[in-house]
Amino acid sequence: MSKNCYPDFAAGRGAPANASPSRFNLKSREADGDWLDERVEIDGAIAPLKTQVTLEHPKTILARNSSPDIPFDKSVNPYRGCEHGCIYCYARPSHAFHDLSPGLDFESRLFAKPDAAKLLRAEIGRKGHVPTPIAFGTNTDAYQPIEREWRIMRQCLGVLAETNHPLTITTKSDRVLRDLDLLAPMAAKGLVAVAVSVTMLDSKLHRILEPRAPRPEKRLAAIKGLVAAGIPTHVNVAPIIPAINDLEIEAILERAAEVGAKTASWIPLRLPHEVAPLFQDWLQVHFPDRAGKVMSIVRSIREGRDNDPSFFQRMRGTGPWADLMRTRFKIAARKLGLNQSKIQLRSDLFIPPRSDGQLALF
Repeated sequence: MSKNCYPDFAAGRGAPANASPSRFNLKSREADGDWLDERVEIDGAIAPLKTQVTLEHPKTILARNSSPDIPFDKSVNPYRGCEHGCIYCYARPSHAFHDLSPGLDFESRLFAKPDAAKLLRAEIGRKGHVPTPIAFGTNTDAYQPIEREWRIMRQCLGVLAETNHPLTITTKSDRVLRDLDLLAPMAAKGLVAVAVSVTMLDSKLHRILEPRAPRPEKRLAAIKGLVAAGIPTHVNVAPIIPAINDLEIEAILERAAEVGAKTASWIPLRLPHEVAPLFQDWLQVHFPDRAGKVMSIVRSIREGRDNDPSFFQRMRGTGPWADLMRTRFKIAARKLGLNQSKIQLRSDLFIPPRSDGQLALF
């Protein structure tokens, strides 16, 4: 199937369409096919899709989590939506809550939270706050391109550095190296760990799977730079997509070990809610020859469905194909000396901030 079959397809973006969400009773619309055939001739070429940023002023910034299969209980997301445009992103459905499309809207209509650092200072300063590690990058990447101008992640990092509060970061971006001046001293105290996601090494696949995320080589360079600065750095090989990037499991782990990563993990492809049809459209655009095979294997590890949201199984998958990927990963990691120890962060150094913005000494 050609890209022309998808009128909303935008060059340099991940999603092949921008369908309105209907899960929350928003009326959906379907463009008339006859008009689409003549649109370019009548209206001219479609203008490149530009990123828009809307300010969001939430009342709180710490998100609480009680899921038994996730290793953190608090997280911060400085942004909604993500310009990286990874087609598989499980956070895409969150845009449906705003009556925006989990497709191209998720990549181009972003929300920034400029008050995040101020809110964070107030919330960790409350009586009874327990300083367990705060996770960044759990829903969208805190180091996505707009962080270059907005610097909200850096502001939040500054608050945690001042208060000796532990945190973890998950990112696909080498922009994390910008903040080594804050991260390195925190790492010396045992307060921070970074996970860099490396999904593939194939540059051609990268351009269509994660079109606006940094290239794989830049991510490997980021791991090397973080390790050199003394920051515990983990490689996350995720998601593993059957018949798309699963052939690179061993090669990714080998390259990550070469640049200094000591721990590694993997997650099979997850397709919650609107992500499933978006991903299937993407397959038809880029891999029509194997679309059926990919989805057949995905369903085989998801109990016959496009997605299995069950705790623990959602992160592991079931069945022979999941077992095969898990075994390959474990063998490769063991051969490379990965996962010989766990990253441990300290929480006993925390100094609560005062309401006036200063640190309490006692």
